Amino acid sequence: MSTENKAGLGALLTPEESVVVLIDHQPFQVANLHSHEPTMVINNVVGLAKAAKVFDVPTILTTVLEERGGLLVQGLQDVYPEQKPINRTFINTWQDERVVDAVKATGRNKLILAGLWTEICVAMPAIQAAGEGFEVFVVTDASGGVSKEAHDMAVQRMIQAGVVPITWMAILGEWQRDWAREETVQGAAEVQAQHGGASGVAFAWEMQLLATPTESGA
Repeated sequence: MSTENKAGLGALLTPEESVVVLIDHQPFQVANLHSHEPTMVINNVVGLAKAAKVFDVPTILTTVLEERGGLLVQGLQDVYPEQKPINRTFINTWQDERVVDAVKATGRNKLILAGLWTEICVAMPAIQAAGEGFEVFVVTDASGGVSKEAHDMAVQRMIQAGVVPITWMAILGEWQRDWAREETVQGAAEVQAQHGGASGVAFAWEMQLLATPTESGA
């Protein structure tokens, strides 16, 4: 990624330029996920997938050896029930031509990755794709590693390769960008309410207050 792409308004994500690839959120990988609370990573990646659907951002699902490592976690598959994940043998997703072809077919250059584990199945494609001209963003809180050190070292390594770390709610904010974008406000708010933790609770409270009549009945 060039210096000019790292700063300025153009460095921010837009739905029209983005494509998402979600990698190996499967039972085997979750079982050895120790950098984060596993339920939080699943919550976040499902929130990310739902946000991508709200903003009509192409999203590619992929697994590795699902016959041994397990099927994609159900909550994520439920967001895209019609999509069969690309099941790979390559550890490095970016070496599977089906995934690369699917990304290139979108015509989009801002590649958003999240997966398990960060140090292997996220770092490898992120570094390779960044070297092939894509602007790569890794969703650190929708990814995780076998240890905190493994995750953190992978993020540092990817930063050195020009990859941008980001969190899923930051992506939602950049995609929405303007609350006057009415066609996505309701969907974005619903995703935040369902998966945004305390922010979701606060939003629900705000909606309750707005719907509560005053003593004058207004």
